[in-house]
Amino acid sequence: MSESPNTRNVYMAILLLGIVSLLGDVVYEGSRGLVPDYLAFLGASAFIIVFVGRLGEFLGYALRLVSGILADTTKAYWVFMFLGYGLIVAIPLLGFTSLWWIAIILVLLERIGKAVRAPARDAVLSIVSKGVGVGKAFGIHELMDQIGAILGPLLVAALMFYSRNNYSQTFGFLLTPFMLLMVFLAFTYRKIGPSKPVEAEKAHEKGVGLGKAFYVYTSAVVLNTVGLIPYELILLKASAVLQPENQQWIVPLLYMLIQGVDAPTALFAGYSYDKYRIRVLALPFILSVFPTLFALANTSLTALVVAAVFFGLVLGMQESIYRAAVSEFAPITSRGTAYGIFNTAYGVGMLASGFVYGLIATVNPPYWAIVLYVVAMQVIAVLMLLKAYLLTARKLENVKI
Repeated sequence: MSESPNTRNVYMAILLLGIVSLLGDVVYEGSRGLVPDYLAFLGASAFIIVFVGRLGEFLGYALRLVSGILADTTKAYWVFMFLGYGLIVAIPLLGFTSLWWIAIILVLLERIGKAVRAPARDAVLSIVSKGVGVGKAFGIHELMDQIGAILGPLLVAALMFYSRNNYSQTFGFLLTPFMLLMVFLAFTYRKIGPSKPVEAEKAHEKGVGLGKAFYVYTSAVVLNTVGLIPYELILLKASAVLQPENQQWIVPLLYMLIQGVDAPTALFAGYSYDKYRIRVLALPFILSVFPTLFALANTSLTALVVAAVFFGLVLGMQESIYRAAVSEFAPITSRGTAYGIFNTAYGVGMLASGFVYGLIATVNPPYWAIVLYVVAMQVIAVLMLLKAYLLTARKLENVKI
């Protein structure tokens, strides 16, 4: 059976939004491995470099609450997308400064841009995917996003190699994919734009806010994230194992492995979500136990590789079906706000995870205590996920009655 023209248009919209994210990732994900080195080259201290990195991540998540609410209030989703993606220009501009404090401002501007565009983009993606499955939409989007996250570092590595470690030329060259990104964003807006059916549904849902189920679900994701080991600790453990043999060059390959597992997982998880809905989220919650168990069990490189694979599996689901599930709890009129709150809470969970596992790495508690902590966090998260599911099911039954 052939697809209807409307279905083809929906997939085309999802594909175009995916290409936009892919091109964005080529620029800013490509730079992430180079920015710390560049700041050090310009004279920034190690403390400043680390602090700015964490500050950037905090701003990238915390400000999503503000941008999400503003996007819903103004209904100017595309304005926020153009502004947010436009701020990626800060990355190529790094090649035109020799002052570390200006470079830091540019790095933070790019992270602010991420906060500005993410809730509006997720809201638009959830809206245009109606009829084909929000899980598929976010799965396809995350797949393309991760392709960009892999191509970006490879491109930057190649540019550094051929320019003989010329930072200015490398960053400056990223103007090309940035310009391509903005062209595709403009083309995508012309192809999608605000549609009449969406406006009609907005009018119909006017005054509908976020319910208890949304906040229970968001809390479950936060607990899941707090219990998940940060990938940085996996890489740090790998570096310690490889250092005696002077094989630290393998460490970036572990990060590439995580990204490589993430991409296809997101796509398959998206299709599964459309079939099983929120129930499928119990799987990544359970799988979140294994990265910690393998990474902290011993100092074997094999165990760390397995931990990286499990982390990639969980990450692929976090970036696709975790976001897709938000649309199940939030009406279109509050979709930007919902994604803003969700992403902000997710960022808080990541920050808390870094604090907890930083203490674990420092104090080095007994392995059984770590296992108890990880299992307890994920069990509580799964129970809260179940509660959110039951609240949603009860709401649907009341609507039918």
